[in-house]
Amino acid sequence: MVFWEVYVSDEAMGTFAPIVVYWLYAGFYQLLPPLDKYRLHTRKEEEEKNLVPLPKVFKGVLLQQLVQAIVAHALFWLTSTADASGITIQPSITIQIVQIIIAMFVMDTWQYFVHRYMHQNKFLYRHIHSQHHRLVVPYAIGALYNHPLEGLLLDTVGGAISFLVSGMTARTGVIFFCFAVVKTVDDHCGLWLPGNIFHIFFRNNTAYHDIHHQLQGTKYNFSQPFFSIWDKLLGTHMPYDLVKRAEGGFEARLVKD
Repeated sequence: MVFWEVYVSDEAMGTFAPIVVYWLYAGFYQLLPPLDKYRLHTRKEEEEKNLVPLPKVFKGVLLQQLVQAIVAHALFWLTSTADASGITIQPSITIQIVQIIIAMFVMDTWQYFVHRYMHQNKFLYRHIHSQHHRLVVPYAIGALYNHPLEGLLLDTVGGAISFLVSGMTARTGVIFFCFAVVKTVDDHCGLWLPGNIFHIFFRNNTAYHDIHHQLQGTKYNFSQPFFSIWDKLLGTHMPYDLVKRAEGGFEARLVKD
């Protein structure tokens, strides 16, 4: 038994916990002081380069999360293996860890190829994916600011496929989807904070994804949200140097061969 089972079902937790975690983690970043010495872009760059106001970003994220919640609820209901008393037999911790790792690779694979195609197809980029790139300087709350169709295809369907292929239960799904949300928010936070565990354990991190949001990096670093394997295998990996700016903060600077 887990602590939430007394109050809500695993299915309800899997539906709503990732949304709550998103706003808690993104809100944490939003409420931080400016932290200019850790920013990948100056506040002036954020104000000048970003083409969409914060209230519109809020609305876009909430719309995507509404769709995600509907799909997640249906997915958990359709795949439930609970017995007549409503109890689902949970696999061992080892199996759950393996399932999460499988789901991570499946999600990365789906998102890499869909994401890359949205850049290669001029119609899809112009009318759909470009909405996300209107945030030239990423920030945490804008992590899921996407066109509704992209949100459905890239994130929601990708998450459903990862869940189904891995064979995880709704309870394991709570852990996986919350982890994926936190990683995605962190990749868009725009800060290079000391001791950030995602920067330590993942090469695909805030600076790596920042390269993709830069004009000269939009054809590279498509991998998200966990690893950079597909970029390296298929020639879309763009290395970078993280250099200190004279006026404070850091810059992820492309290193071209």
